[in-house]
Amino acid sequence: MARDRRLLYRVCKRTFDIAFSIFALVLTALPMAAACVLIRIESPGSAIYAQERIGRFGRVIYVHKLRSMVADADDVEKYLDAEQLAQWNAERKVDDDPRVTRFGRFIRVTSLDELPQFWDVLRGEMSVVGPRPITREELNEHFTETERAALLSVRPGITGAWQAGPRNEATFESGERQRIELEYIRNRGFAMDARCIVGTFGAMFGRNRSGR
Repeated sequence: MARDRRLLYRVCKRTFDIAFSIFALVLTALPMAAACVLIRIESPGSAIYAQERIGRFGRVIYVHKLRSMVADADDVEKYLDAEQLAQWNAERKVDDDPRVTRFGRFIRVTSLDELPQFWDVLRGEMSVVGPRPITREELNEHFTETERAALLSVRPGITGAWQAGPRNEATFESGERQRIELEYIRNRGFAMDARCIVGTFGAMFGRNRSGR
């Protein structure tokens, strides 16, 4: 019975991923096109970029986003001071990142930069709900061998328990981010996924919204 429930969950989850992603891409096609134009006006270069991450079964995947930074943002030493570089190396994020453009701040706060990831969901590399995609360095540095096996047993998600919860307050350094992601994997199911989706909308648009 437990195996049948897991199979039902996987089938329903993938069906939901496909249907919801098609709906989201159709609904947001015009806003995404307008955003691409504005991105290129403010900062010349491709409006969409890809980040290399580790997906299910340890395969390399490419997560696509609307570009919210200057085109040469990968040259971190050009833009970040020593303190910011230390934070970047630890968490792959920087408070008040100087590389973020003005329009980029808007699409980050509204999470519009995440919209191209629905293509990644359609391609089967991601899910709507799952652990946040991470780099190989983050995987090896912050997770044990057993934890890595658990993390790589599921598709990473556009949103998940970390995004729907404390987000920036739960870091790798504190161990909270690992705990949250692994707890989702252990308890994943229809109810958990629904809570993540509702929580994400609350984080984005609710009274105590956190944006990112």
